[in-house]
Order: sequence, then structure tokens, then C-alpha cells
Amino acid sequence: MQQKTYYPKAAEIQRDWVVLDAEGQNLGRFAASIAHILLGKHKPTFTPGVEMGDFVVVVNTEKVTVTGTRTSSKLESKIYYSHSGYPGGLKSISLRDQLATHPDRALRDAVWGMLPHNRMGRAVLKRLKIYAGPDHPHAVQAAKK
Repeated sequence: MQQKTYYPKAAEIQRDWVVLDAEGQNLGRFAASIAHILLGKHKPTFTPGVEMGDFVVVVNTEKVTVTGTRTSSKLESKIYYSHSGYPGGLKSISLRDQLATHPDRALRDAVWGMLPHNRMGRAVLKRLKIYAGPDHPHAVQAAKK
């Protein structure tokens, strides 16, 4: 007798809204837990290659911390690069400045590094909503659960 592998249909996938508070959380560990929820690995019906994850709303991103033995040097030596597409259009910003000006971008880059770098990963990242302060416009969706 042959066993059939269960493959979830699109109608069977239920996506919840999860609100996470980043206050006092370590950047890397927090990004790993967000990626875990986005991919749906916390669900018993998890199937690799299928978008099973939930929507994640992160608040208080400005209060995320960076720890470790090289914390002070990491804040200066970790550089984020972006390019405009024009010659000489390379811009760089340190982790310290990124956390001070756009803490949501630092967390989004950390989560993106833990997701698959393909079209599924890009689709999963769209379900991540990050806000620097405690307020967010997704209170209605999060309350529906």
C-alpha cells in the first residue's frame, strides 16, 4: 500500500496576524523568530516550498538592541550598501546610523537574510509589516484572528 504525501491547497492555508514587540529584543535572534513565523515553520502542516506563514506586524523597532562581544565595533564595521543604478551611485551607511535613522530597514535586511532568496522569499517578505513606534494601522486584522 502506497502512502500519499499531503500537499496543502491554497484554500486550506489559514494566515493569522501576529503582532510582535521588538522592545529589548536582540536584532539577530528576533529576526530569526520573525523568519520562522513568516515561513510557517511553527505550524504542524508546514510544507517546504509552500507559503504557509502568517502576517507579522513588528512594533517598537527603534528599541531593538545589538549585543555580542564586538558590539561597539559591529555598530561601526557593519555597513549596509545601496546603489542607485547610476555610475558613482553607491551609498553606504553603518549599522549605528541605520538604527538611528531607519531601524525598520535594519530589521527588514536581517529578516531577508534568513529567508530564501527566490520569488517565494520575496512574496513572504511582503507579509512583514515593520513600524518604528508602538502604533500600527493593522489593529483590525490582528484582532480578527
